[in-house]
Amino acid sequence: MDLPLSPLAVPLPALPPLSGVRLGVAATGIRYRNRPDLLLVELAPGTQAAGVFTRNRCTGAPVDWSRAALQGGRARALVVNAGNANVFTGAAGAEACREIAVAVAALLDCPAQEVFQASTGVIGEVLPHARITAALPQIAKELRSDGWEAAARAIMTTDTFPKAATRIARIGETEVRITGIAKGSGMIAPNMATLLCFLFTDAAIPAPALQAALRRGVNRSFNCTTVDSDTSTSDMVLAFATAQAEHPRVPEAGGAVLADFAAKLEEVLLDLALRVVRDGEGAQKLIRIDVSGAISNRSAHRIGMAIANSPLVKTAVAGEDANWGRIVMAVGKAGEPVERDRLSVAIGGVWMARGGGVVEGYDETPVIAHMRGREVEIAVDLGLGRGRARVWTCDLTHGYIDINGSYRS
Repeated sequence: MDLPLSPLAVPLPALPPLSGVRLGVAATGIRYRNRPDLLLVELAPGTQAAGVFTRNRCTGAPVDWSRAALQGGRARALVVNAGNANVFTGAAGAEACREIAVAVAALLDCPAQEVFQASTGVIGEVLPHARITAALPQIAKELRSDGWEAAARAIMTTDTFPKAATRIARIGETEVRITGIAKGSGMIAPNMATLLCFLFTDAAIPAPALQAALRRGVNRSFNCTTVDSDTSTSDMVLAFATAQAEHPRVPEAGGAVLADFAAKLEEVLLDLALRVVRDGEGAQKLIRIDVSGAISNRSAHRIGMAIANSPLVKTAVAGEDANWGRIVMAVGKAGEPVERDRLSVAIGGVWMARGGGVVEGYDETPVIAHMRGREVEIAVDLGLGRGRARVWTCDLTHGYIDINGSYRS
């Protein structure tokens, strides 16, 4: 289906080559017509790998394959297809992954266990992997170091714009680059992972240190976002360090030498996460929710996500209705410690409710003006402790129903 560009779309940044990474795409026609739907990434020998995966119990064959591949800690290639998730396909799904890995391994002269895979699209349809293996030789001949935009577009499904981010970090006095691409628009409620996200750096970072940095970064970015409360069967975030830069040695435990890298990695992850929320299916508004005064950060996060996942809150924002009662409801249903008469609620910086009731003299006019914008800010103060969290979501419009009601047609 051809979807209009999200009004919250942001352009791609400049994406220069990254040493040790070459990319190529092809159109296989698995689901989409007249557009690339297959990505192959070649990684330098010795590349270290890290990853986090969905906690959905009905995982796809590519998740199982990549989770197993990660045990080796090394990567030479990544293959991603869009339009077919290769989920709930039994032995046929596992066989597709094996055939694809073997084909890539032969082309790049590497072990099949170093070929990572990801798929996204319709669940329950057998992946016609012969179309993929037939396209791989030509892609391998045309790999290029500047193919980032094409790569970001090839992994899209209901996305309306490609998503990528990049930062420069320092390890010692050496500059290293971190570049990531992601896809996601619906079925977004990450749980220790996200939609599909792939990160690359030319730094030389051991797999254990890269894994620790990635997990921290994901928890502070993708795991603080939601579009529709649904955790995908195919979610994964993979990170690859090609070891092409020369810098002070990074120990397996990471440590202070990796501090700036870890901070910049988190920036890339958050940048990508917010691009996904901006492209939420049918979204017209980006919503930021700040929770303070909770008994712990974890409690604050749970309350924030309860607000962010509430269809009533999200539809109120879509309708530009300053119905703060729905926020109070969402706080109360989260199952976390709350005292009604200490609770305060604000929209757009205007406090509407305090001490169990509406603020005396409250004027809704500036709140309505704020809600007419593209970005809406909600704040909740529980008045119980020092716990705080920030999460993001988007509004819920009829566009979400239109997209998902005809997803397979």
